[in-house]
Amino acid sequence: MSVLRFDNVSKQYRGGHVALSDVSFEVQAGEMLFVTGHSGAGKSTLLKLIHLGERPSRGAVLFGERNLLKVRGRRVPLHRREVGVVFQDHRLLADRTVFENVALPLILRGMRRPEIGKRVRSILDRLGLAARERALPTQLAAGEQQRVGIARALVGEPRLLVADEPTGNLDPALSAEIMTLFASLPERGTSVLVASHDLGLVRRMKKRVLVLEQGCLADDISPEDLADA
Repeated sequence: MSVLRFDNVSKQYRGGHVALSDVSFEVQAGEMLFVTGHSGAGKSTLLKLIHLGERPSRGAVLFGERNLLKVRGRRVPLHRREVGVVFQDHRLLADRTVFENVALPLILRGMRRPEIGKRVRSILDRLGLAARERALPTQLAAGEQQRVGIARALVGEPRLLVADEPTGNLDPALSAEIMTLFASLPERGTSVLVASHDLGLVRRMKKRVLVLEQGCLADDISPEDLADA
């Protein structure tokens, strides 16, 4: 069963720039995969279409059986509860503690305080951040900030996690640590789609890879084909 499907999706911006052109693929429930390509190939636009940061010009983006073009108004935040997003630049609130940053999605959906505390502390412990819950983002190292961003994306137990260049500012050891964490998520019920230009990292993970070139899906490489390359 697919959690996400792109059916001949195109995205053209005002001014005529075509970011995506007739892109089609599926993401299965419990799958981890990568999307790669040069800068400007369309990776970020593809991710934005998934969490409704953008709308397609043509074609359909289906989440489960839900056509995202029809998701409007109050249904937008409901959809975003099911899609965790990890940004390269973290986007943490500088005046809020680690605990408060991670708790924010649960507060916005009106969850009870005891349940919020239980969920936040559980995910912080899982990511090795339990001792940092009272720290401010400015008091954290880059790797810790990225893990806080990941905790915030995962605390709502989304069906799909999308990550835009999540290791772009990290050293190789921290990059490997983050990827190992992502690889453990499908068995917990969260599919994972990672946009990355780090081809070495992508090869080492031995997962399916979508290759974008100038907005087109140039290749869809299986883990087996990647291992033989």
